[in-house]
Amino acid sequence: MTIAPATSPRELDEFICFPLTLYRHDPLFVPPLLAERRQFFDPNINPLFAFTDVAYFLARDQSRKVIGCVTAHINHRHNEYWKEQTGFFGFFESIESLDVARALMEAAEKWLRERGMQSIRGPFNFSTNAECGFLAQGFDSSPVIMMTYTKRYYLHFMQQLGYAPVKDLLAYEYESTQPDPEFLERLSGHMRAKTNIAIRQMDMRSFETEVAHSFQVYNSAWQRNWGFIPMTEPEFRFTARGLKHIIDPSFGLRAECNGRLVGFALALPDYNQVLIKMRGRLWPFGFINLLFAKRHIDTIRVVTLGVIEEYRGRGIDVLLYGALFRNFRRLGYRKCEMSRILEDNAMMNRALMRIGAVVAKRYQIFEKKL
Repeated sequence: MTIAPATSPRELDEFICFPLTLYRHDPLFVPPLLAERRQFFDPNINPLFAFTDVAYFLARDQSRKVIGCVTAHINHRHNEYWKEQTGFFGFFESIESLDVARALMEAAEKWLRERGMQSIRGPFNFSTNAECGFLAQGFDSSPVIMMTYTKRYYLHFMQQLGYAPVKDLLAYEYESTQPDPEFLERLSGHMRAKTNIAIRQMDMRSFETEVAHSFQVYNSAWQRNWGFIPMTEPEFRFTARGLKHIIDPSFGLRAECNGRLVGFALALPDYNQVLIKMRGRLWPFGFINLLFAKRHIDTIRVVTLGVIEEYRGRGIDVLLYGALFRNFRRLGYRKCEMSRILEDNAMMNRALMRIGAVVAKRYQIFEKKL
């Protein structure tokens, strides 16, 4: 076995494609679109690389076949924001071999240690603004859009390699067959009558303007969340443009007070139900699957919902959730996932349980001192 950084375009492509080989017999795995993933890893396209140093490590067997991969990365904005010297790992995949996992993680640890990092945390692909965590509960179903699906034995690897769980992230599930959360509708109606907050749908004709306003709210609304890293405007726009063609305006909701945007919510149709049929490729037949299968998507995921700090405690979150649930039922969706919720966000967890949502999946973040 050898461990070496992927430095050439061909090696980086091997890194990107390895999960398709590792999970090829797993019917629940959802391959990413390879074209999208190549753009995400391209420093000339993705603004994240303006403040993130990355090394891509590949493990190979004696025949030069790839048997594992991991990134080691330093997000300088994270360390500046949280006053830490923390390095990260991400995109970890490995055959079921502790030796392979150990060699990969030791390479990542060494790389970070040489650059002055005091601890390593992950997995993050590449931050809390993207996919993160090892799946720890809910191995019996496919992940929804922008959520991870990982091998069960990765948890054992982390324990054996001296990593400790540092945070659990929860995914709640609500099904349309459950009774209406009447209290939510009553409370939402009360708030609509009591406040001057207006809820409207995203105007896709003014997409760039909507994105610019959302950017200001996003960094304010989530600034105190564990692990949060403020996004730069180019990074936020890059992410938004990647989602533009799958956003349903019925689930892109804005809360305004006297014309000022003070909160927003975004839920996405679960396009993983389409991607699972495409095996990572849009052409030649994936595009056909995209056209015909998207009409059968029956799940949405609430990706984000937040209110700027000075407007919290006014019930704006209730108004946004009420509008999301009305549209969820009106448009005939079967299931709604709300993720990722921090395990220690007591207020959010209580609210979701009160409407009848249940924890369907759990993800774990691990950490180790260097």
